[in-house]
Amino acid sequence: MKPQRIAKIDHEIQRILGTLVSQELQDPRLAFVTVTRAEVSDDLRYCKVFVSVIGDRHQARQSLDALKHAGRFLRGELGRKIDLRHTPELIFVEDRSAERAIALAKTLREAAARSEVPE
Repeated sequence: MKPQRIAKIDHEIQRILGTLVSQELQDPRLAFVTVTRAEVSDDLRYCKVFVSVIGDRHQARQSLDALKHAGRFLRGELGRKIDLRHTPELIFVEDRSAERAIALAKTLREAAARSEVPE
């Protein structure tokens, strides 16, 4: 399948799942969860859903467990809202890039503060 079509499907799945997770799921184990991106396989059978969780490791683990538990519901709703021959199986993966970006920015600020020469 063409890369442009795959990219459109990725974006549409991300948009739909982001809405479903924020508005439809009422699981108390869910912390503040954001769907950061989705990547479907070339045959459209599987979709890795990258989620960012604001909170500690325990909250992130609980949120991923809640998403996996709601996976069948989310897949069903996704199938109703998107027009594909096969609705992909959802695989939830924690996206820790935001945490790494914050840590990197902090390190850069500290390095810049140390390198400034007092006048």
